[in-house]
Amino acid sequence: MSGSIDFLNESIQFLKGVGPRRSEAMENHGIRTVNDLLQFYPRRYLDRATVTPIKHLTDSSGPTTVVGTVISAGTVRRGRRRFEVVIRDESLARLKCVWFRRTGWVEKVFSVGDRVAFHGRPQKYGRDMNMVHPDFDKLDEDGPSLDTGRIIALYSGSADLQETGTTSKTLRRVIYGLFKDHGTRIPEILPESIRTRFQLLDGRVARRAIHFPKSQSELDAARRRLKFEELFFVQLMLAKTRQLRNREPGLTFDAPGLLCQQFMEAVLPFSLTNDQRRVAEEIFADCSSGRQMNRLLQGDVGCGKTVVAILALLHAIENGYQTAIMAPTEILAEQHYQSISGYMDALNLETTLLKGQQKAAVRRSALEAIGAGKTKVTVGTHALIQEGVAFDNLGLVVVDEQHRFGVMQRLALREKGRDPHMLLMTATPIPRSLALTLYGDLDVSVIREMPPGRKPVRTVAKKELERSEAYDLIREQIESGNQAYIVYPLVEESEKLDLKDAQTGFEKVVAEFPGVSVGLVHGRMKPAEKDDVMRQFKNGDLKIVVSTTVIEVGVDVPGATVMVIEHAERFGLSQLHQLRGRVGRSTEQSYCILMYDYPVSEDGRIRIDTMVSTNDGFKVSETDLRLRGAGDFFGTRQSGLPEFKIADLASDGDVLMEAREAVEALMSDGVSASDEEKATLSGYFSTFVFEEQAGMIRI
Repeated sequence: MSGSIDFLNESIQFLKGVGPRRSEAMENHGIRTVNDLLQFYPRRYLDRATVTPIKHLTDSSGPTTVVGTVISAGTVRRGRRRFEVVIRDESLARLKCVWFRRTGWVEKVFSVGDRVAFHGRPQKYGRDMNMVHPDFDKLDEDGPSLDTGRIIALYSGSADLQETGTTSKTLRRVIYGLFKDHGTRIPEILPESIRTRFQLLDGRVARRAIHFPKSQSELDAARRRLKFEELFFVQLMLAKTRQLRNREPGLTFDAPGLLCQQFMEAVLPFSLTNDQRRVAEEIFADCSSGRQMNRLLQGDVGCGKTVVAILALLHAIENGYQTAIMAPTEILAEQHYQSISGYMDALNLETTLLKGQQKAAVRRSALEAIGAGKTKVTVGTHALIQEGVAFDNLGLVVVDEQHRFGVMQRLALREKGRDPHMLLMTATPIPRSLALTLYGDLDVSVIREMPPGRKPVRTVAKKELERSEAYDLIREQIESGNQAYIVYPLVEESEKLDLKDAQTGFEKVVAEFPGVSVGLVHGRMKPAEKDDVMRQFKNGDLKIVVSTTVIEVGVDVPGATVMVIEHAERFGLSQLHQLRGRVGRSTEQSYCILMYDYPVSEDGRIRIDTMVSTNDGFKVSETDLRLRGAGDFFGTRQSGLPEFKIADLASDGDVLMEAREAVEALMSDGVSASDEEKATLSGYFSTFVFEEQAGMIRI
């Protein structure tokens, strides 16, 4: 039997060992179909070679795995109520495992004679070694086929699964029964030519080996095959999306003309860098191709993305179209408006600002100018996508800091015109593996070259005892006519977190720098209040701004040459890099001081060391991806990012590139596949991939 996609989509309820009650608990855990069960991958493996004898445990052992037989289990009511399980292993030593609080579910799990693996940090208490709230997995001593090998699969399980008896032991039995009774019904998903070209394990073997590996080498091969398959279908989804877009006609612009030439030769006070010229040419080619442009422009803070965007705006305007720029905050929108309108005024082009906080008469006048086509460039926040905003002939949309907008917001702006060209910009450097997964359906341009004359920001880390050195540097810079930021992680003091706060910090800074004008900015202030403080800072009326991370994106104050970040060990790497980008925006030497307290976690130390060692945003982002994982790279779940079950974008970049190569070959008929293989591939894609990943379709 060759297997079928229909079998993978069958309910798990009728598999041996499941039934209605357990099926319901498993469905709540995301396991509804046979395919879900096969993809409920083990969270880790118990390798008999890594088990520590209990007699060798010490307080300094660290996280450890032990295996033993339960010799007693029960609730202890003297003193603090707790549930205790005592095990003994082959060394005849004993280990006590203890649970406090809400012990009802765990009291039903253990019986004397059970063989159990416990995972936790041992500590000496009284005569016995103890583990408090350890992870555990009941082992299979009555089934030789499931527990005779060296490597045993261990699965994650919530309380509702445990309450129905759905432990790792149960899951192993259910999955074993699935392979024993229905193994031949599991289809091979990938064509043989792809498996051969990329030396991939057979699909059925890989699915069995991920749950019941015969050796470490087989487990490694199974992981690689299943990671490849997962990444292959994500890349196929993106390729299909790109293919559909390329079929749609777009606005066709003539080659750049007089406006672009006047801007570069008579208005722009400096020459473009080579990277800026290259990216501008890529944008011009897109807009002249007859297909809608969907391009992502990446570049570090200060690399000159805005100048390239202005060239794109002018290209659209000289072809008779209106343009729009959407920014995530009013401060950033106003900054864009101020810089862009200056250039546009020199070319006799009207620019309009549209934001939430506007007087009715100003807003009405702006809407009339936009609707009549009088305004050629409209700069705004999400106010651009509200009802009542109607463009006469919108031809190009630029979305700045695009990851702060959801797909639907960008789509709403696109629908203000007749499929206008789209240019998405981000100052958050994105590692290649993440960019190919998030934006594989877009064309990507990167500006790495910084404008001449910019000096790299000098970054140093200072302990609390060295605070006076940081303040001396601030005084020195202020005396030279420059300005400083001091950034705190909180607005007000927290009883739960021992962190400095901006309000208290502001008061201390005022006392520390008598006679120096100091401002305070934080997220709880009204937009108008924040804008007023930042305008004073930009105009030089304030010498120091004490702030939370609201200044992370968008503020351009060339006079600011010092950035002090309090509790730097508590910030994410991308956030630290964005904050550092607020200084170093002139030809003056700038400084970033990372203040930190002991003890510093291992990740905290890596973040600080990375910031001190490099100013390259792409190197910073690669480290950040490894530390935080793809899902939290932007600080919140990125809209459209797939939920990977086995692949890891931080470490599987090589597998991703192979999967992308395979998709490109498939789409260009570069690989052979039989009709049956094509039908299976198509069926799996439409059944299990398209529905799940449809949210990845981007504008």
